[in-house]
Amino acid sequence: MRHPAGIHDIAVIGGSAGSLEVLQRIVANLPEDLPAAIFVVVHTGAVSHLARILDRVSALPVMEAANGAVFEPGHIYVATPDRHLMLHDDHILLRRGPRENLSRPAIDPLFRSAAATFGSHVIGVVLSGALSDGTAGLKAIKRCGGLAVVQDPADAMVPHMPQSAMRHVEIDHVADADALGPLLARLVRQPAGPTPEIPFDIRLETAIAAQELADMKVDDMLGTPSRFTCPECHGALWEIEDNGMLRYRCHVGHAYNADTVLSSQGAEADRLLGTLLRSHQERAALARRMSAHEREQGRDGLADHLAERALDYSRDVQLIMELMRDGGGTAEMLPSAQSGGTTRDEQEA
Repeated sequence: MRHPAGIHDIAVIGGSAGSLEVLQRIVANLPEDLPAAIFVVVHTGAVSHLARILDRVSALPVMEAANGAVFEPGHIYVATPDRHLMLHDDHILLRRGPRENLSRPAIDPLFRSAAATFGSHVIGVVLSGALSDGTAGLKAIKRCGGLAVVQDPADAMVPHMPQSAMRHVEIDHVADADALGPLLARLVRQPAGPTPEIPFDIRLETAIAAQELADMKVDDMLGTPSRFTCPECHGALWEIEDNGMLRYRCHVGHAYNADTVLSSQGAEADRLLGTLLRSHQERAALARRMSAHEREQGRDGLADHLAERALDYSRDVQLIMELMRDGGGTAEMLPSAQSGGTTRDEQEA
C-alpha cells in the first residue's frame, strides 16, 4: 500500500459488547472515496458474520481479513475468529498467537502492530465493551504519533472500554456513534505529524503476538516477576508498568490488563465455590441416605452418627451459599472476562 504523504490513512477500530450497532452506523457514514484502509476487531465466538453485516450498509467494500493479503485504501477488513488481526508493511497477518485479555482476536495486537508499522499515520478507535481491551493498544498508537478516538461512554451500551481508554490515554476526540463516521472521514484527510522512533516494548509485544518470539528472557525485558499466576496457563505473570497502567504477561505470551486478571480470579473463585457447594450437597444427601439405611437395619447409634454428619454438611452448604452471595464481590463488580459481556448474537456477528 502506498501512503500519501502525511495523512492518517490507517484506521483501526476495536469493540466488544454493544459495538455491533455502532460499527454499522460508523461504516454507513463513511464516504466511498475514503483514502484510508479500515481494520476492525470485535470480540467474537467461533463464528462471525460481521463482514457481511457491515457490507450491507457500507459504501466501501467490506471483507474478512486474509493472511498475507495486500490491503488497499477505501476497503474495510474484519478480523476472523480465533486469529489476531495484525499489520506488517503493506499486508495483513493473521496469527494464532497467545490470547490477550482472554480474547483472540484481541484489539491490542491490531493496535500495536499498526502503531509499530505506520506510526503517525494511524487512527485508533475504541468502542463499547467490557473491561479494558484496547486501552494498551490505543496508548501504543499515541506513543507512536497517531490519533486516539473513543466512543462517548454516555453513548455506549457498555461503557467500560471507552472509560478505561479515557483514564489511561490522552484522547484526541470523543464522539457518539452517529458522529464517529463523519469524524473519521475528516481525520483521515488531515496532515499527520512526524513518527517518533518506535519504542522497543511496542515492537517486542507486537512480535510476541505475531508468534515471532516468546520466552522468559523476553518477559524480563518487559517487566518484573509478580506473585500472580496466569488465568489461562497458570504460569508466573510478569508485571508491566505501562505509564500508570498495570498490565501482565506470562512466558507463554498471554497478556492481560489488571482488571481482566481480577475478573478472571473472581470467576475462578466462583467456579471453585460452586464445585465445593455441589460436593457438600452430595455428601449431605449421601449421609442422610446412609442414616436411613442404618436405621432400617436397627443400628440406631450409627444412624444417629450419620444424621449428625449430614447436618454438619448441610451447615457447610449454608456457609458456602452465604459466601457466594455476600463475599464473591469480584465476579459481581466486573463484567465477564470470558465473553466481554457480549450476547450470543454479538459473539457470532
